Amino acid sequence: MKIGVCVKQVPAKDAPLAIIEGGGWIRETDIGFETNEPDGFALEEALRLKEKHGGEVVAISMGPERAKQTIKEALAKGAERGIHVADNEFYKLDPLTAARSLAAAIQNENFDLILTGLQSDDQGFGQTGVLLAELLGRPHATIIMQIEATDGRLKLKRELEAGWFQWVELPLPAVLTVQSGINKPRYATLKGIMAAKKKEITTVDRASLGVSDARTQHVERIYVPQKTKKTEFLTGQPKEIAAKLIEKLKHEARVL
Repeated sequence: MKIGVCVKQVPAKDAPLAIIEGGGWIRETDIGFETNEPDGFALEEALRLKEKHGGEVVAISMGPERAKQTIKEALAKGAERGIHVADNEFYKLDPLTAARSLAAAIQNENFDLILTGLQSDDQGFGQTGVLLAELLGRPHATIIMQIEATDGRLKLKRELEAGWFQWVELPLPAVLTVQSGINKPRYATLKGIMAAKKKEITTVDRASLGVSDARTQHVERIYVPQKTKKTEFLTGQPKEIAAKLIEKLKHEARVL
């Protein structure tokens, strides 16, 4: 089974974030980066499927030169090779353009299965994997909690709302977006880290793929929420106070 796994590099959870002038993105200097957590679960599931059924795992990441570190970590854990779609300003892409770029970069790989995390920890659109499936013309399922592969088909457990789950079946090839918590990701061993140095990473310049940069959505501004404190005393009869409180909880606090 030939499995492709999309792994994104995102700012580390404890990174001190600052916004660049204009509010378009964060200042990336002097902060650490790490593999997107949901993608780590997708990678682990791909490695387990390979160990059970045989085959190859290919790690795919898009971003500047530093994104290769995320691919190297996947190689150290057991992926056979990597594909780096190079783009220094990939953060400006909307999910559709990102998916088009990934689809163009891997269209000749003929993967039996492509896995992505459910969403990214930085922008959190949760759409790239779904759009990638549509662009490649493959069946897909989201929020996957269990994967069973037999005779060219997949039996999948999906997480629904309120503690409910759903079992579905799909033919291969397919694209799945994996839910965090589906497994326990492994750590890279010293042997794996040493072996990763000899594994191939193919770099493809995103500009050479011929994908239009026209965006269907645009982020106007990102900002750090401001913490404020405000105290307001409600006066009047008990019924009046209760009515005012309900209105504020509904329309100001928006918790009702």
